[in-house]
Amino acid sequence: MKIRLGKIPVAIGPLLMLFVCVTGCGTKITPQLHPFESDGCSSFPDGTASEPVLWRDDCVVHDYAYWKGGTWKERRDADRKLRDGIRRKGKPVIAQLAYVGVRVGGTPWLPTPWRWGFGWHEFPRGYRPVSLDEWLMIKKITPF
Repeated sequence: MKIRLGKIPVAIGPLLMLFVCVTGCGTKITPQLHPFESDGCSSFPDGTASEPVLWRDDCVVHDYAYWKGGTWKERRDADRKLRDGIRRKGKPVIAQLAYVGVRVGGTPWLPTPWRWGFGWHEFPRGYRPVSLDEWLMIKKITPF
């Protein structure tokens, strides 16, 4: 059976062109990365009234993970590490609240400033491993 281009439905041409352009038209774009910044725990307290920055360091580590992005598993691990860090400071209820908040609000599919992979200009970046070139860029731009 032979397929002739003249027999392809009219709608296929524009759809094919759209697919090619959406997938990058065959070009590779160099990823761009914003400098790393952290505001601590974003829309969540950095600590208690008596200890106002009790788990702020845990949030900064979490922000770094979110800034660089990566796979779904890496995000889950970063969220668990934040929860466990707050829990180790004797705040299990607050730890669980923070965990639920980041699991719900940290999706890479929303255009929020705290989404997974927020350091990259590209949106949506989604879940994907950081490439070797991206790692080199991350190491070059981060002070630690």
